[in-house]
Amino acid sequence: MKKTVAVILCIMLVISLAGCGSKGTDKALVINDGNFSEMKVIHQMVKLLVEEKTDLTVTIKDEMTAVNAYNELVKGNADLMNSYDGTLLTTYLKLDTSDVPEGKSLYEYANEVAVKEKQVHLLDKLGINNTYAIAVPQAVADEYGLNTVSDLIPVAGELVFGAEHEFFSEEGSMKYNPFCEFYGLNFKESKAIDLNLKYSAVENGNIDVTEVYATDGLNKKAELKVLEDDRSFFPEYNGALLVRDDIFERFKDTAPNLEEVLNELGGIFTNEIMVDLTYQIDVDGKTPEEVAKAFLQEEGLIN
Repeated sequence: MKKTVAVILCIMLVISLAGCGSKGTDKALVINDGNFSEMKVIHQMVKLLVEEKTDLTVTIKDEMTAVNAYNELVKGNADLMNSYDGTLLTTYLKLDTSDVPEGKSLYEYANEVAVKEKQVHLLDKLGINNTYAIAVPQAVADEYGLNTVSDLIPVAGELVFGAEHEFFSEEGSMKYNPFCEFYGLNFKESKAIDLNLKYSAVENGNIDVTEVYATDGLNKKAELKVLEDDRSFFPEYNGALLVRDDIFERFKDTAPNLEEVLNELGGIFTNEIMVDLTYQIDVDGKTPEEVAKAFLQEEGLIN
């Protein structure tokens, strides 16, 4: 009996040691997908690039909110996600733009804190600044003479503000209540709306003012006028891949060039390019996979 137990324990030890020694030979990179088109198309580009240029496979799991995706990343249940330096600083790390030391960019400081506290960091900037913006239908802008966010102050009491649930959350300082307090806005009513229904609500006249992302193709479809953030409430939201610090060590055997491959996405976008890509998905009905593949082929990044 003792011999049998000893043999079992030896087998378990060998299996355990084998598992410990396989870190650099992992073959599956995991991404939790986002619930808006920009995140989806970037994730598909990562999949296409990584699977063509390394021996890794990429698994894109079901979509979830950005906050939940970040939490899963930090827990080690995913390897990377599309993100933004402003989101990392204000929503995930719960800091403010005023916390950024003089002489450092928001991107540099957010990365510094993220590495120290959460063991994640941003790769090269993608080239887009998908900042929050406040927008109104052109008819509302014409009726009230709206060009800047400050122009809303005297007329906010006549207008209904609507945005997705996440903009009304308490996660981060760049959200509805801090925004209204900063500008001194008192809207007639505020509505939290499902992300997929927001633009329909605007077009149907159910809301008069909304929060949008600067690179969203639906802004173009809905003929929204983006108001100038004349008091600079919203910081930059430079797009970049957010990765776990251990990602390149874990995949060093199967993908020694992984960091180089991922950074091929660095600097190849502009806001105008991303508006066009998301428009193809949200308006023309193309899939994120189709749009991602066509773009990367046009850029000569994949065959």
